[in-house]
Amino acid sequence: MSAPSELPRYSGQTSCGADMRTPLRDFLRTETGSAAFLLAATLAALVWANVAAGSYESFWETVLAVRLGDAGISLDLREWVNSGLMTLFFFVVGLEARREFDMGELRERRRIALPLIAGVFGMVVPVAIFLAVNAGDGELHGWGTAMSTDTAFALGMLALFGSRLPESLRTFILTVAVVDDFVALGVIAVAYSGSIEVPALLAGLGILAVILLARAAGLRRGGVYALLAVALWVALLKSGVDPVVTGLAMGLLTYAYPASRGDLERASDLFRLFREQPTPELERTLRAGLATAISPNERLQQVYHPWTSYVIVPLFALANAGITFSEEQLTRALHSPVTLGIVLGYVLGKPVGILGSTLLTTAFSRGRLRPPVGWGAVAAGGAIAGVGFTVSLLIATLAFDGPLLDEAKVGILAAVVCASAVTWVITRLIALMPRTGRMRALLGTSESIIDLAASVDAERDHVRGPLDALVTVVEYGDFECPYCGQAEPVVRELLAGAGDIRYVWRHLPLNDVHPHAQLAAEAAEAAGLQGAYWEMHDLLLAHQGALKIHDLLKYAETVGVDGERFEVDLRARAGAVRVSEDVDSADLSGVSGTPTFFVNGRRHYGAYDIASLKEAVRAARERAALVR
Repeated sequence: MSAPSELPRYSGQTSCGADMRTPLRDFLRTETGSAAFLLAATLAALVWANVAAGSYESFWETVLAVRLGDAGISLDLREWVNSGLMTLFFFVVGLEARREFDMGELRERRRIALPLIAGVFGMVVPVAIFLAVNAGDGELHGWGTAMSTDTAFALGMLALFGSRLPESLRTFILTVAVVDDFVALGVIAVAYSGSIEVPALLAGLGILAVILLARAAGLRRGGVYALLAVALWVALLKSGVDPVVTGLAMGLLTYAYPASRGDLERASDLFRLFREQPTPELERTLRAGLATAISPNERLQQVYHPWTSYVIVPLFALANAGITFSEEQLTRALHSPVTLGIVLGYVLGKPVGILGSTLLTTAFSRGRLRPPVGWGAVAAGGAIAGVGFTVSLLIATLAFDGPLLDEAKVGILAAVVCASAVTWVITRLIALMPRTGRMRALLGTSESIIDLAASVDAERDHVRGPLDALVTVVEYGDFECPYCGQAEPVVRELLAGAGDIRYVWRHLPLNDVHPHAQLAAEAAEAAGLQGAYWEMHDLLLAHQGALKIHDLLKYAETVGVDGERFEVDLRARAGAVRVSEDVDSADLSGVSGTPTFFVNGRRHYGAYDIASLKEAVRAARERAALVR
């Protein structure tokens, strides 16, 4: 076996046909990468505006009209970006919020309260600071520019500055940012929309009612929803309400659910039918069956999220971040209450609002509501939430014009730099703490959400390693699954390198794709009745291509059990009940493919190479040591 550093990054998973990643991990990874694109677009806008200011403004003020007969829409390019393309950005934000609500951390409803409170106060405090700074200057109407976090920038910078920060912090900040965006869109719709055209607004509300009725009726035609969404966007635009609200509403209405084993088995049956009769009709049926197995939320994220992160948001920055710098303008901005209010609102107000409200909520609830991370991590998250680029710019373009808009843009850009610097300082200070204090500051002592429905029972489960180990690794596997075979040497390496891990194998034979998996699982249990479970387990994974009954009888001789008793138990299916219990527990835990790992009850997402599993075990060990 090769050295740990040379082991390949296995990430396949039988049945699903996808690697062991979640939409949340993909979301965070994309946001991290897109931060560089966003920064590059911002710098390009600044260079363009200062090298050729006339062409910058004239280009984005170019009018583009779309007409159908006498009806039509006429907007300049900047408005098409801000009100049109940004609708897709908020659609993706809504999709991720809904996924977290249906499948992620927020599926435990009590966990919603704290980030909701933190999100609200993380907006109220910056707005109060902006209003205090601008009191008496007549610019109070721009208060909305100092309240909303930029999800893409914030998560990207958080990853750059805090690679060791717990992922639960990213989930916490993501939820806070979604609250930001939701409230910000409400503010845009109410406070920064033009004069309201009541007939168009009523038409929009009627279309939204149709969408809700279609969803309640179980309609799954994506094209129908797309047409209704476009109609809603046009109605809101005509009404005077900023139509980007459409995106968030549609995202929040798009449900998410894990792929069930039943849906995957039906997809396998459809594929076999298509393989036997490759007709256009069966091809359409197969595509529909595959689409049903994966939730529309995940499918739409896969399609739109890269576009919003790498194209739309950078394009928005290119269209709005251009400021012509001059000595006079910079001097005016330094003395401008608008600039100062925005900077102080974000750099001071955001961390004070988020950290302060979290502390008070934890205290008043007597610890029943506490953050999923330590207070040092909350402080870092509150600081990076002061990056308020995208929505802040959007509101600034609605609230200001002329020199005041330039002053607001200077404040927004300065807040990005200052908030990032404060976050870097906090993460460096945490890194300098002693190990125990650092772990407590990062991880905290709150109870982690448990994904494993059936907890490990040492009297029932097959366990390798010390029974009182700090870390328990559970694998749902299939003896005929090639990916389980690839994972086996990784598991052995993990167990050999750490003495405080107990490892549990649970059966999940995927009978629709592996015809010998059920028999192999029952053979392992038959050997287990004679005390040779793990010896048989290892042989079965080492010979995945030979799992017929005569092969199993030969393996029984190899492991030294009574061959006649083994054959009697195997033919009587003595282990079938035990295997069925494991399958039932897999269903309860939302497991549909193999191998699937759980580390101290939390599902492990990502590659299952030795480095990834060791990192998951390390984090679980540190958290377990803190709460023990």
